[in-house]
Formats: sequence, structure tokens, C-alpha cells
Amino acid sequence: MASSRALARLDALTWTLIYGGLFAIVLGLATGNAHLVAGWSMGVIGGCAVVAGIVLIFVRSRLRETPAPGAQSTGTPDNDNRRQGSR
Repeated sequence: MASSRALARLDALTWTLIYGGLFAIVLGLATGNAHLVAGWSMGVIGGCAVVAGIVLIFVRSRLRETPAPGAQSTGTPDNDNRRQGSR
């Protein structure tokens, strides 16, 4: 279980990688005419960043948020007896 702060950081990292990677791909395409190796390098690095961001989206979908301390049900003895079928 992850805290809400850790999930917020993961979300920020995910979208930074995706948008930064897309920006690097565009810069690589624009630079490719002037310097082929630099253009390809930027494009490949940007593509890797986008893929990493997509993987983090999948990872984030599998994580659960830790419930707040006051949000947990303690259950009263009366409710526990009803669940077990006795009165």
C-alpha cells in the first residue's frame, strides 16, 4: 500500500516522463535535418521516456492507497454478532 504523497509523486513523474519524452521526440525530429546522430539520439531517448511513463501508468493502476487512520471501520459487538448470524 502506498501513501497519498507517494502516489502524487508517482503521478507527477509519470506525466513528466510522457510529456518530456514527447517534447524530446519533437526536438529530435527538428534536429534531424541539421545533425542526424543528435536527432536520432534525442528521438530514441524521448521514446524511452514515453515508454517508461506508460509503464508507470500501469504500475500506478495496480497500487492501492493506504486508508486514512480515521476511515477504518472498528465494528461494534452488535454489528459483529449480526454478521455471524447470531442475535
